[in-house]
Amino acid sequence: MRVPALLLVLLTAACAGPPGPAQDATNAKGVASPGQSPGESPGGEPIKLTGAGEFTTDDTSAIVYDRKLAPEGSQASVTVESSGGQTRTSLVVEGLLPNRRYGSHLHVNPCGKKPEAAGPHFQHHTGQINPSSEVWLDLTTDAEGAGRSTSRNDWTLTQAKLPGSLVIHSDPTVTSGPKVGEAGARVACLTLK
Repeated sequence: MRVPALLLVLLTAACAGPPGPAQDATNAKGVASPGQSPGESPGGEPIKLTGAGEFTTDDTSAIVYDRKLAPEGSQASVTVESSGGQTRTSLVVEGLLPNRRYGSHLHVNPCGKKPEAAGPHFQHHTGQINPSSEVWLDLTTDAEGAGRSTSRNDWTLTQAKLPGSLVIHSDPTVTSGPKVGEAGARVACLTLK
């Protein structure tokens, strides 16, 4: 059964059904970023970013780069909420390949016609490639190609530095070694607004 993208947004917001595996991204040393106290929300303003849609080849708000890994009709919804010293990101996908692992991360730029337009991974702590600084949302789809993932980070976004997109990658994220943070080719992208 295909669910319209708007319904995916509503399902994400309502947290319907059991959540996917939460990927806690706490700073192992418990250290806040420079100039920020633990739990402090810069500017005191909550930030909410969203992106959703059916992946097409011509709309950069929800664009596909690899139709073999994101078939016709595949779609996704992402919500990023940041306040009170924490950022929570939730991703829901539908129509991807069944029983398959995908990597997924926030990136610095909006999606574009070319996969590289989204730029590198968004990093809260510049130069740190780990789930404490980046937002990693790897997921495994079910038998129907649906999946969900949630990440919690112990920092808040600022209006001066916001991620521009969520990119779904072809492979799970490498968690250690010289290729840490890599997750294969870019499959599809959602622009955050």
